[in-house]
Amino acid sequence: MTYPRSLARTALFAIVYGAAVLLGWRTATDAAGIALVWPAAGVTAIWFCAQRHARARWADAVALPLVLAATTLVTKTPTLLAALLFGIGGVLQGTVFALLLARWRPSLWGAGGIAPMRAPRDLWGMLGAAIGASACGSVAAVTGEWLTTGRLPWTHLGLYLTQRTTGIMIIGSVGVFAGAALTTVTARFGSAAGWLRHGRARLAATSRWRRAEYVVILAGTTAVYLAGFGYTDRLPLSFALLGGTVLVATRLCTPFLLLHNCVVTVIAVRYTLDESGPFAHVTEPIVRAAIVQLFLALVTVVGLALALGRDERAALVVALAREKAELVTQQERAAAHSALLAAIIDTVAGGLVVVEPDGHVSLRNPAATELLGPFRDIRNTGYRHLHLDGTPYAIHERPSMRAMGGENVRGEDILIQPPGTGPGHIVRVNASPLPRPDGTSSAVILVHDVTAERRHRDELTNFAGVVAHDLLNPLACLGGWTAAARDLLSDLPPHTILDQALDDLTRADRAAARMRGLIDGLLAYTTARKAEVSAVPVDLTALTADIAVARSDSAAAAGQQEPRFTIGVLPAVQADPVLLRQLMDNLIGNAIKYTGPGVTPALTITAARTGDTVTICIADNGIGIPPGQHNSIFENFHRAHPDSGYHGTGLGLAICKRIVERHGGTITASDNPGGGSCFTFTLPAAGLSGL
Repeated sequence: MTYPRSLARTALFAIVYGAAVLLGWRTATDAAGIALVWPAAGVTAIWFCAQRHARARWADAVALPLVLAATTLVTKTPTLLAALLFGIGGVLQGTVFALLLARWRPSLWGAGGIAPMRAPRDLWGMLGAAIGASACGSVAAVTGEWLTTGRLPWTHLGLYLTQRTTGIMIIGSVGVFAGAALTTVTARFGSAAGWLRHGRARLAATSRWRRAEYVVILAGTTAVYLAGFGYTDRLPLSFALLGGTVLVATRLCTPFLLLHNCVVTVIAVRYTLDESGPFAHVTEPIVRAAIVQLFLALVTVVGLALALGRDERAALVVALAREKAELVTQQERAAAHSALLAAIIDTVAGGLVVVEPDGHVSLRNPAATELLGPFRDIRNTGYRHLHLDGTPYAIHERPSMRAMGGENVRGEDILIQPPGTGPGHIVRVNASPLPRPDGTSSAVILVHDVTAERRHRDELTNFAGVVAHDLLNPLACLGGWTAAARDLLSDLPPHTILDQALDDLTRADRAAARMRGLIDGLLAYTTARKAEVSAVPVDLTALTADIAVARSDSAAAAGQQEPRFTIGVLPAVQADPVLLRQLMDNLIGNAIKYTGPGVTPALTITAARTGDTVTICIADNGIGIPPGQHNSIFENFHRAHPDSGYHGTGLGLAICKRIVERHGGTITASDNPGGGSCFTFTLPAAGLSGL
């Protein structure tokens, strides 16, 4: 809020406050100036609440006493000091009200929030703030009278307290609702025109019966109050007055109740000033004014309590209906999700089983029943669980029991035999623990039938072995015949046709050698896939040194440059000796093979142990790996340099990967910073078992 705007608002409130003071003095019933109502108290409360964040708050504290002094001197004849003291009391009263309301009901407009009164607790908070502020203002007013007149009018203290409290409750409640509505209009509709359009739309949506009810109730209750105050001498209608307020509070919206309270105030004051109505017979001015104030306070508080209680109940009903609708929606979504999940579980080809910590099955799909039997307890399925070698599983060895112990079981093949002499089937099991709030774990088990897959794989493997073995015989015959032909041709005199024949025989030998290499690679790959892993502690340093010596001897015998080896201290590993030798020989031979022309192969072999794993690195100075092929070189029949004159089947690194994975490790390829390639793989450290 800008400074000029703050001063402008102060001036506007000062004008309204001055009018309220003049209106209050107009209700005085005697020369002593005993007013029946004091609306200035309500204006003060709204003034100081609305200006609680104003930049020029000092102007409010200065303007209120000056306005009160000016209007009082115009209408009455007190001293200037008394008028100023009354004004200071008004400032104190407005300040205390704003502070108490902000402390007790901070969500209300003027107290730090933007909400109107919505529940009885808001009313009680406002009533408490009104009483506390009125008490401070009344004490200040009585003190001012004592300082200027020398007497202490205790009777005025009660009158001031009821006057100011009633004024704050009637005018202040209207101000809180009006301020909240103005804030809402500004934030939601942007202008008064938008708010009017919204109001017309709501009015058009209201039924004719409801609109007629508003008109009849407002007109009827106003008539009851007019009759009660205008015809009390002839008709004893005082008993019906409060009933009109109750009817308005229970049937009409709260803003109409506030309007009704203002109308009742005008009627009560007007008729009492005209010496009519139920309070006109009270001769003592102070007592009469106090009774009128108490009556108006009762009408206001009772009406607001009923209306706000109704609003709170309506809000709770709406919230309950919304929560119920949301709950129904959530239940429908949950039911649909559950049905979808059940349909997915029932239709998947694999078996799904959920086992609780006590061994009982809580979820099982039809595929699981077909594969594992219609069991209720995982510990007693009626089916035999066997290792692939035929030995039975102990209860604690089963994947379900291990998963409930916290272990993740991946890809374990089990032979399941039904009761009787059936052949059974092989299933691949994955089991994972499912933690529970009590610290135990359930087990989620996925089962797939791999009987046909394993049978088909074994058949292909056997077929490949037989075919490879049968193909070697023709190759051996071809090699023998080409050797015999070369011997026969070597005794003939030189001739152009003879040279061509010898070249053709050489090409036939090379083709046969390539075919033999391909067949040997297929057999090695089959062996690496099929052979059982018999893990024992292996001295990796000695094994590597032996392979290095053999490679050096082969190079010397072939008249090639002997490779240079730098072998570090290699920790012992837990591995199959035959498969490990094949792995190391393939990687070392691969590094020697892919070395540039005229370059002496240089290999550096190092290893390091981390926990239960040994990481081995073989770095070379070869031609390297083409960009983007560091992962694909481990695929079957992939050749990184097909057009560079380096012959191969594309199975060597695939065999290496298979051997490493069968030992539970990983293998990767990267570029050697010094040029060449670097192959890194992991194996279990010596002393581990269970492979």
